[in-house]
Amino acid sequence: MKKSVRIFWRIFLGGLGLFLLLIALANFGVFGKMPSLKDLENPSIQQATEVYAVDGTLMGKYYTEKGNRSNVKYRDISKHVIDALIATEDERFYRHSGIDFKSTIRAVSTAGKQGGGSTITQQLALNLFDERASNKALRVIQKLKEWIIAVKLERNFTKEEIITLYLNAVPFGDNIYGIRNAARTFFQKEPDRVNIEEAAVLVGMLKANYTYNPRRNPKQSKDRRDVVLDQMAKNNKITEAEAAKLKLKPIVLSYKKLDENTGYAPYFREILRDEVRVALKGVEKPDGSSYDIYQDGLKVYTTINPRMQEYAEEAVALQMPVLQKALNQQTRIKNGSVWKDNPNVLEKAMKESERWKNLAEDGLSDKEIKATFNKKVPMKIFAWNAKREKDTVMTPNDSIRYHRQMLQTSFMVMDPVTGEVRAWVGGINFKTYKLDHANMGTKRQVGSSIKPLLYTQAMEDVGFGPDTEVVDQQQSFGKNQLVPATTKTCTGRTMSMASALTWSRNCATAYIMKQVGAERFSEFLSKLNIPTKVEPYPSIALGSCDLSLFEMMWGYSIFAGHGYSTKPYFISRIEDRNGNVIKRFDYSANRKEVVSEATAYKMAKMMEGPVTKGTAAGLMQRLGAAEMGGKTGTTNSNADFWFMGYTPQLLAGGWVGCDDRFITLESSAFYGGSVARPIWEAFFKKVYADKTLGIDKDAKFAKPAEMENDINSADISEMIENADPAAEGEDQGVGSEEDYNINNRDYIGPESKPLPSDETGKPGKKDTSNNPEKGVRPIGAPADEPKKKKGFLRGLFKKKDKEGGGQ
Repeated sequence: MKKSVRIFWRIFLGGLGLFLLLIALANFGVFGKMPSLKDLENPSIQQATEVYAVDGTLMGKYYTEKGNRSNVKYRDISKHVIDALIATEDERFYRHSGIDFKSTIRAVSTAGKQGGGSTITQQLALNLFDERASNKALRVIQKLKEWIIAVKLERNFTKEEIITLYLNAVPFGDNIYGIRNAARTFFQKEPDRVNIEEAAVLVGMLKANYTYNPRRNPKQSKDRRDVVLDQMAKNNKITEAEAAKLKLKPIVLSYKKLDENTGYAPYFREILRDEVRVALKGVEKPDGSSYDIYQDGLKVYTTINPRMQEYAEEAVALQMPVLQKALNQQTRIKNGSVWKDNPNVLEKAMKESERWKNLAEDGLSDKEIKATFNKKVPMKIFAWNAKREKDTVMTPNDSIRYHRQMLQTSFMVMDPVTGEVRAWVGGINFKTYKLDHANMGTKRQVGSSIKPLLYTQAMEDVGFGPDTEVVDQQQSFGKNQLVPATTKTCTGRTMSMASALTWSRNCATAYIMKQVGAERFSEFLSKLNIPTKVEPYPSIALGSCDLSLFEMMWGYSIFAGHGYSTKPYFISRIEDRNGNVIKRFDYSANRKEVVSEATAYKMAKMMEGPVTKGTAAGLMQRLGAAEMGGKTGTTNSNADFWFMGYTPQLLAGGWVGCDDRFITLESSAFYGGSVARPIWEAFFKKVYADKTLGIDKDAKFAKPAEMENDINSADISEMIENADPAAEGEDQGVGSEEDYNINNRDYIGPESKPLPSDETGKPGKKDTSNNPEKGVRPIGAPADEPKKKKGFLRGLFKKKDKEGGGQ
């Protein structure tokens, strides 16, 4: 044998031996840990948790940066996607065992100019690595690992399983992983519904998902799509004629990416995130570890009805721009004087902004940073338009003022018997305003909306009824503790309790509170199971306490819920990624009997008064409902507006106000019935019109058997005076707990506890806002409904019926 031949074989065999040694070393993890078989079975280890509505509609997801993926089975992937993938990425996929040496040699010999050499199986193996190695030497080692993994995959999985694993793991750009997410995002379709040209677009993106992204680069994407169509024709997946015809079509996108700001009920999903964490606390996976909502591919099934959610958001969008326009036209808003006495609010907002934090990190002094807040810059701001934003130029300080002057709202809908939440709106725009105003953590003064709960206790514990006569007179709760704080609307007359509720009479309500007692009413509110402890001040009869909308819904559930207090709940079950139920939720555990069914029924009938004759007059008639109940609420200086209402099948409540309570709608045209009630009415109008929801406007409250010959609506209607029996003059707002011990703030009455100072830490002071007499009274003294005033703002709303008390 010639020397040259011997040298050749030595080099060849030595190289082969070295190659095999490198493979063996890589296989045993010398060059880094190799994925286990378990990793191979689930290369998309980070899988997003999906949130579903009651009808199975996908509402949104929770995921990390690389975890936005949703797995799909082979049978649920369009044949066109699979054909396009194999024709473009791996023509001999069904003929190799993980490595296509012919393609590898071609790729090496042409330096990749005629295509790469990696098979689909190798590409799947590459996806198991955190990133592609940039160093050439490390890339060689990584390539060896790819080959080993590819062979293992082929030995352990069928070709169909490999394709499924690959399509579930591959990135499509825009932080989208997996064919299901890609089809949903770019075309609003499930992957089994994708047609040929759409499949070609998606597969074309795999070569370079940024370059061939149809949203970012439509021309390059179409060119790449056409290449994929040619490959499909070349491999006999479609005919040449079909390819030619499809190449003439433009790319038609329906792009909508689900993120925290989009999808159904973004405020709700943020609250749900924390609830899921709490629900899974202590629940372990089969391997003993805890569940991670960002990585474990959970499926959370909620009680939200997507149609009702849409109607709720539409109702909010219908009313809030009108209110915002009215607020913006107020003089104090126009000239900025609303901020004159509250510079600390702006200062705090400025220092908590991202702009301040970023400039501080750059080393600027406080003085230098403040100067930048007075320089105009281009920015996007919230706006009541289709996009909910607009481009403008203004100073950062003006931007802070602008955004804090936006009226906020919350609106909830639930089944009053089961407690299942059907719709949840926590604010006007989640992208701009993250604070959820419906959640238990956000509490506002409730005003007259609390009165039905007091009247309920009077029925249940004191023996009152709709026809019980009450005195419309200021009441004393100990030395100098007077409720209401003034007598402007106290007529001194007697009237039925039904009339007092219908017209929201503060003085008559104080009389009822006198009979019930502040301590007992406070205990009754606790009995409802609402979390907030309401202190037993006499003024709570008029709603001086702060509660959340969530808690108000909880409390109001007793009326249509047959006397049961039912906690709102919104998760029905949680499943793991394989469909196994981890936890199931039962509403019965959230129910507690608080009052008799007879009392609940009588209150439901009595509360027809406000929605037929009183502070929300005509509501029931306009909607054409057989029966419903409701109550308005308005608080100090018009800082808060409420409307709570229900039918036999649905309970809904709404609140409107600014985050800063000193920003208010100043005209007397604004009260709960003109501000919050229209949202409620618009929602129910849509719900009644949608017959698929099964909400019957002819439904009636179930009458207890023992009351067959007792009270009915006609009887109660006759007990209600047809006009508000109010005295003239204004007596606006409900006051706060400490406003009812006018001359001696240290005095402790027989039914009260030590009285705290107001929010400023000071005792009562002069407050002449909204008071024509400009007399001395404690901050925000409670009062009845102010007289109506005519003018532009008045014309924005339907005729307002006097409420006589904090509405």
